[in-house]
Amino acid sequence: MKKILLTGANGMFGQDFQHIAIEQDYEIISTDIHNLNITDFEAVKDFFCKNNCDIVVHAAAYTNVDGAEENKELAFKINGTGTENLAKITAEFNIPIVYISTDYVFDGTKNTPYVPLDKTNPQSVYGASKLAGEMAVQKYNSRHYITRTSWLYGKNGKNFVNTMITLAEKMPELRVVNDQTGCPTWTYDLGGGILKIINQSMPYGIYHVCGSGNTTWYGFTKKIFEIANIKTKVNPCTTAEFLRPAKRPAYSVMDNSGLCQNWEKSLKQYLDIVYLI
Repeated sequence: MKKILLTGANGMFGQDFQHIAIEQDYEIISTDIHNLNITDFEAVKDFFCKNNCDIVVHAAAYTNVDGAEENKELAFKINGTGTENLAKITAEFNIPIVYISTDYVFDGTKNTPYVPLDKTNPQSVYGASKLAGEMAVQKYNSRHYITRTSWLYGKNGKNFVNTMITLAEKMPELRVVNDQTGCPTWTYDLGGGILKIINQSMPYGIYHVCGSGNTTWYGFTKKIFEIANIKTKVNPCTTAEFLRPAKRPAYSVMDNSGLCQNWEKSLKQYLDIVYLI
């Protein structure tokens, strides 16, 4: 039985990934801040000396996109330095590493889906800190998989789908941004895509592991309400009308090369499971 060392095991993705991996007969070494501080190089090295694994799936991250604008040092410490520590140690132990990155490494100025080797140009601190992690992984461990994902949602954490359903229960109508386009991704699809890459021993490099197809946040909300039979009115608005501290890419659609299913199909499955729809 192969062992996966998982960072960020208590997060929204981490909790679901453990279930998916165990179902595929992997043994999981679950780590989070309580037992592995990735920003402490010596602590990371000591942990790997005491725990053998076949591959690392690095999901731990500072993910507060707006919060990163005010907490730049912390974002880079976790997403940059923490990832660099893992990249160096895994290379020393000759262990492959999977690093989960984001569509926010792009500036959103394309009008066709981004492919893995497209030029990066993050417009936010969060995006820049995640790119710093990508660069560290590429620099220090040649046996790497960088898996970029986007618009992630799952049952074990705060996410857009749950937020919209909760708001619909309280408000007669909602305004949702309609000029940002991306790929909604269910945590189960991200986990399944990563395991597909590992199981098939795909070439090391960068992959886009996100839902197939694309939509706007407004379109995403409309589809959520359609599937859930929610009658709350949804009105489109612009990013300029809904200003946030961190700049979002206007277009961050990524070409996933068929690694994940269509986002609408995934959303239906998610709502069926979580809300028994």
